[in-house]
Amino acid sequence: MCGIVAYIGQKQAYPIILKGLKRLEYRGYDSAGIALLDEGNINLYKRQGKVSNLEEFAAAQNLNGHSGIGHTRWATHGAPNDVNAHPHMSMEGDIALIHNGIIENYDSLKKELISKGYVFKSETDTEVLVHLIDHISKHENVWFGEALRIALSHVVGAYAIVALSKAYPNRLVAARKSSPLVVGVGAEGDYYLASDATPIVEYTKKVVYLDDEEIAIIDLEEGLKLFNIADQEKTPYFQQLELELEALEKGGYEHFMLKEIHEQPRSIHDCFRGRLNALEGWVSLGGIRDYEQKMIQANRLIIVACGTSWHAGLVGEYLIEDLARINVEVEYASEFRYRNPIIHENDIVIAISQSGETADTLAALELAKSKGATILGICNVVGSSISRITDAGSYTHAGPEIGVASTKAFTAQVTVLTLMALSLAHKKGTISESDFHTLLTELEAIPEKVKKVLETNDHILKIAEEYKDAKNALYLGRGSSFPVALEGALKLKEISYIHAEGYPAAEMKHGPIALIDEEMPVFVIATKGNSYEKVVSNIQEVKARKGKIIAIVTEGDVSVKEMADHVIEIPETNEFLVPLLATVPLQLLSYHIAVMRGCNVDQPRNLAKSVTVE
Repeated sequence: MCGIVAYIGQKQAYPIILKGLKRLEYRGYDSAGIALLDEGNINLYKRQGKVSNLEEFAAAQNLNGHSGIGHTRWATHGAPNDVNAHPHMSMEGDIALIHNGIIENYDSLKKELISKGYVFKSETDTEVLVHLIDHISKHENVWFGEALRIALSHVVGAYAIVALSKAYPNRLVAARKSSPLVVGVGAEGDYYLASDATPIVEYTKKVVYLDDEEIAIIDLEEGLKLFNIADQEKTPYFQQLELELEALEKGGYEHFMLKEIHEQPRSIHDCFRGRLNALEGWVSLGGIRDYEQKMIQANRLIIVACGTSWHAGLVGEYLIEDLARINVEVEYASEFRYRNPIIHENDIVIAISQSGETADTLAALELAKSKGATILGICNVVGSSISRITDAGSYTHAGPEIGVASTKAFTAQVTVLTLMALSLAHKKGTISESDFHTLLTELEAIPEKVKKVLETNDHILKIAEEYKDAKNALYLGRGSSFPVALEGALKLKEISYIHAEGYPAAEMKHGPIALIDEEMPVFVIATKGNSYEKVVSNIQEVKARKGKIIAIVTEGDVSVKEMADHVIEIPETNEFLVPLLATVPLQLLSYHIAVMRGCNVDQPRNLAKSVTVE
């Protein structure tokens, strides 16, 4: 949640920060603001709504300054408006601060500061921080960076912070705990800070990812210094970004989401490239190779995730249990951490997260780690918190995903889980050599088959036109296609604001069937497999109640085609790999319906890409 950008150096800060905010707007777009330090004054510009509103407001004003901070907000405390927008200032206007996260004990701190004469302008928890820093600086007669360090020892919650001060025009101070923050070091002695690397890659590839409870002091003369909350200096660990600037552009597509849907043949291939070879008959996930025997011998594998990643985890459960015969449980990370779960030392906890920063998933990992469990990660972002806290793991290599509604991240996560299931099954001996080779060959063919699915776009567009005004929708699937139904329903909800629910097809009779009438579109994954005849029966039950059937079927299917109002054919593949194909037409349907309804596809209301608060 929230995107923060900062710059200090010899260049003008405003255009760098503004461009960075546009790149980070997928993290939150309720309001935006920039503070620029120019000739001893902090000039502040804030506006409700998108970054474009801020740009329009600031256009005719003084935008000079070689040091500045910017923020795009996803509101937690206080309504989205100009006053609650970041940056926030100290009472005398000496200090400006931006913040991503939540200060849980802000209320008690606020009451204490009010008793000391501080006046609050906003409803945010963040304003407490800047006043607290100001108070400590004056009361203890220390510079604002030291005051920030002391203030954080009084704070409970999550934060990524960048602050500047009139009194120290050549310095920025930053800190993080449970919210991501990266520092980029430019070749000309300038520095860039951001919530992730997307605003930085244009200027430098030399970065430092801050660890929890680390404070960065950036001085144009003294350079970058790191300290922990206890004021012990630490040595920065510099890394090289692999991200390419071209990946952050739309590339001729109308929306990032559409681009990312069409990138799936490449992203799936990149996910398994170097990890399997069907001709030679091997599969290897190097990141977890040393833990595979432990996984085979584990009491159980516990997958923790949220949202789309949770759906990918459900697919993984079907695959790992069926192929490798290992007990798997899939948990919502947000529930897992609060229900006092029973965790043993011989359990393996696997976290799945696109960003690698999901707050609830990180908290679930920390809980599992405290109980002695081995913790592994599956994520997309190199240098993310999950990749650093876990014992081992695998990157999905999907590339940056800018659209808030996840598409290619889902199929990449399912690909990694498929590789994991195949590797474990082969080493455990629960899969025959012939079946193993068949699945490797089928998996290698998936990218080309996804391309073929994408060629049905015009057909899907016509179906979308027919159902764009629906008020409700039902998604049904069986086996590993049930999570695909859940994911299809989520996509429709997220970007078109149509109420939709996913169910196991057999559960339709246990309640949802009461909703079906001639106005209800029912999307069914009805591909060839063990449950095909059962799904056909479910379709007949829907038709008997005049429901509209849109079926995802195996290419050449005749039976379902006779019953359904619409069919979308996907290439034939092994039943275990159907989720990688069946999810693509559902993504396209949601996309086209949302566009036809005039919705903001890349930035749906109330959502943000990286959920870094609980």
